[in-house]
Amino acid sequence: MEVDSESRIDSSSSSADRTSRSSNLESLGLSHSKLAYDGNFIRSASGVLMVGEIVFGLFVWTLIGGTEYLHVPALCWVMFVSVFYWVLTVVLFLLYLITLHIRITWIPWNILGICFHGSATVLYLSASVMGAISLNVANRGRYYFICWVASMIFASLATLCYAGNTAVNFKSWRSKSEDT
Repeated sequence: MEVDSESRIDSSSSSADRTSRSSNLESLGLSHSKLAYDGNFIRSASGVLMVGEIVFGLFVWTLIGGTEYLHVPALCWVMFVSVFYWVLTVVLFLLYLITLHIRITWIPWNILGICFHGSATVLYLSASVMGAISLNVANRGRYYFICWVASMIFASLATLCYAGNTAVNFKSWRSKSEDT
């Protein structure tokens, strides 16, 4: 019986601590909210394309990174583009997945998506074309040639995913601008 009364006291004091903590947050102008997981985003067109961007981009930089790519300057450019946009895409994907884009209202997310995915499309296209041209001319007999060719194929697929996501974001932006 004593254990039950002690546990009631402990639970009431912990709930009082939570209440005082949330009132302290509110007095500072902050709100206490939990991050929400949006499972529907993964099934949307933009979510599927972002997963493709992440997977294909990962294949690009791991296939190149495991070789001696520093001898081919075009592959250094492909490596830079793939790692740079892979990291940014993962961050953007997580922001959308935990619905942080809904809480940050001052950022025009559709325009950000158009600019981000559009620039990724252009740079990935330049990287995959330059990489494919440099591989065809200089390195056909090298040991890592198959890895480099595979990475160029995945870079082309990533380019298609980024271009598709640019179109999806543009369509979404266009439909919202027509509503206003």
